[in-house]
Amino acid sequence: MLYAQTPAHEKRRLFRERLASGEIMRFPGAFNPLSARLIERKGFEGVYISGAVLSADLGLPDIGLTTLTEVAGRAKQIARMTELPAIVDADTGFGEPMNVARTVQEMEDAGLAGLHIEDQVNPKRCGHLDGKQVVDEHTALQRIRAAVDARRDENFLIMARTDIRAVDGLDAAVDRAKKLVDAGADAIFPEAMSSLEEFAAIRAAVDVPLLANMTEFGKSELFTVRQLADVGMNLVIWPVSLLRLAMGAAMRGLDELEETGSLNGMLGQMQHRADLYELIDYEGYNHFDTSIFNFRVAR
Repeated sequence: MLYAQTPAHEKRRLFRERLASGEIMRFPGAFNPLSARLIERKGFEGVYISGAVLSADLGLPDIGLTTLTEVAGRAKQIARMTELPAIVDADTGFGEPMNVARTVQEMEDAGLAGLHIEDQVNPKRCGHLDGKQVVDEHTALQRIRAAVDARRDENFLIMARTDIRAVDGLDAAVDRAKKLVDAGADAIFPEAMSSLEEFAAIRAAVDVPLLANMTEFGKSELFTVRQLADVGMNLVIWPVSLLRLAMGAAMRGLDELEETGSLNGMLGQMQHRADLYELIDYEGYNHFDTSIFNFRVAR
């Protein structure tokens, strides 16, 4: 009932233990708190909170328009609704190194298990678009050092994302990944890798957990979890997939409503009221007030 029963610090500890085991962990992207609960119910290992999704949810492009307050607030709403660890996309850290430090502590307080900070310039853009620019090495490393110095819970994961592959090539990505680890990054997110061989090259270069981004319609082929595990990936995210599926269904529903004036033909594609009530644990609230759940929903 209400929110997760596992305290944030315990989620972080359990997450770091599981990550250290070497097994691959699956983190679908939640577009709201309810979808985070569904991800847990379906048996996944964690929840990812995408900056692109948070931007889109506000009707904005993913170019750094969201603020720390907006992202931390929404991330907290999502993370507290599940027993799973949640990782949030913190873009470039929302400013200079001192801002990065504040970002880390805000996300700790919001109950996140970790975040990633990228090496793009501001205004940033989606990692799978052309025309990206990355900061110089000093600035990239300074961001990560600030993040590491600011955290108070040693189990809070500081992940460094590098977008340099699309700008300067794979060798530059390997070099930067090594230096980001030396700066204190707990994990590396090599963005927009074009092949399994490129993921394998990053794996050979560093001895920390690696994240693979399986976003649709991007620059990376959509590899399976098994393929990614075989080249040594430790985390895989599908950041925007559930939002894309939900919006696709919404578009089809609106088209049907416009064309026929009814949604009777689409009832089989909808989440049933009974399934929704089970997911939000309507019955659990009866523990506090028997007048709340005094009915049964027919299927």
